[in-house]
Amino acid sequence: MKLPKSFYSWTSISGMALAGISFMLIIFTLLITFLFPSEGGSYLGLFTYIILPVFLVIGLVMIPIGTLRKMRRDKKRKVEREVKFPIVNLNEPSQRLAVLIFVIGTSIFLMFTALGSYEVFHYTESNEFCGTMCHNVMEPEYVTYHNSAHARVRCVECHVGSGADWYVKSKMSGLYQVYSVIAKAYAQPIETPIHNLRPAQETCEKCHWPEKFYDPKYVTKLSYLTDEENTEWNIRLLMKTSPEHSSKGLTEGIHWHINPDVSIEYVSSSWKRDTIIEVTYTNKSTGEKRVYKDPNSEELSPSAQPMTKTMDCLDCHNRPSHDYLSPSHFIDHALAAGEISTEIPEIKYIAMEMLIRDFPDRDSANAYFKARVHKYYSENYEDFFEANKQKLDQAVVAIQEGYGDNIFPYMKAQWSAYPNFLGHVESMGCFRCHNDSFVSEDNHVISRDCNLCHSIKAQGPTGNMEFAHPDSTLIFNHPFEMDDWKEISCYECHIALY
Repeated sequence: MKLPKSFYSWTSISGMALAGISFMLIIFTLLITFLFPSEGGSYLGLFTYIILPVFLVIGLVMIPIGTLRKMRRDKKRKVEREVKFPIVNLNEPSQRLAVLIFVIGTSIFLMFTALGSYEVFHYTESNEFCGTMCHNVMEPEYVTYHNSAHARVRCVECHVGSGADWYVKSKMSGLYQVYSVIAKAYAQPIETPIHNLRPAQETCEKCHWPEKFYDPKYVTKLSYLTDEENTEWNIRLLMKTSPEHSSKGLTEGIHWHINPDVSIEYVSSSWKRDTIIEVTYTNKSTGEKRVYKDPNSEELSPSAQPMTKTMDCLDCHNRPSHDYLSPSHFIDHALAAGEISTEIPEIKYIAMEMLIRDFPDRDSANAYFKARVHKYYSENYEDFFEANKQKLDQAVVAIQEGYGDNIFPYMKAQWSAYPNFLGHVESMGCFRCHNDSFVSEDNHVISRDCNLCHSIKAQGPTGNMEFAHPDSTLIFNHPFEMDDWKEISCYECHIALY
């Protein structure tokens, strides 16, 4: 079988070589993937389904380009051809073979193209692609995702969702993200993509059913004080997610905010939604409408761009899959789980003293934790240090793991950069609206009464707890002597500790 003379150009031959080599490498990497699925990881997929196919297509495009250029050069040189276009005559055995090879080759190529396109789609939708391609940049999100309650929900189900239009939008925005990583033009920490997230009705509510009645939830919060004994302090809350009885639907309780008969809109001073300046309540059934404003809020500058939004799940549950725990939280968890022994004197205090510091990277943080713990206990608790080195080493490992799961120095990502609005202890959370400052024209106030959302049923140190009657609630008792805790918001004090 002879190829047309116009094919014989360096461009066409190079294109054929590039396409052939790329095709063979794709076959080779596919074999590795199928025979050794645990090897290679996401980077092998990147080469198999994205990089090598690009070179394959470039090579195939080079073949006709080289042929056309050769034909034009021959035309300028007035090279005569007996036949300008090939004549297909299937009665000729050589031509039948050429057509057969062309048809079979084209079919194989199209089959691999379809398979490759399918694999590219699924590969770019995988958690590994989202979390490990840009390892340093996406490490904070990927680690916290695996520690979340949504670890079995794929990233794209929330960040992309279903539908071709959102898929295309996500890939177009992904191109800029690739550029940002290559050019190191990304923010540290990365800004939360609030502005282009799909609404909760199209993501969260695919699994969750907010209109369904949820019983009030009994929650136990266990913490440890920073004294020598690491005193255990309990507070047990009845969270009023709904009314006491299902017949009342969503007319009361925390989930009243997403009652389908009610619309709550708010205006925030920035895209972060952390400072709210106006709230509008509308009863869809009666048409009643109230606008609440805070007379103490500062006037926006002319350049500011306030954002208006209808309240949904994500306005409170804003860290559903990427929750960065504060040092106090993850140390309390480690103490409660027994990963850090409560028998180590002052271990909560020492842990908090260390974790308040900034470190350039994880290795230097881990080295400091170990050296600091050993030095402190060898100097101040010499007998305990000699008799309990294993407990201390175990505590150091737990502190290092907690740090590694929640604080990421390279990206400057931690709980203070990504506040969780579910609550009010370590962020503004509920107090963005429920602060006694928002008043309507008819003098209705958005109250900050604690009992609107929860009742304290028990509190105090283990063995000496105070309990409430089933029909009553306790007044909060601060673990440390503090008479003016009602005068300030919890987060104002707690966020200042770090």
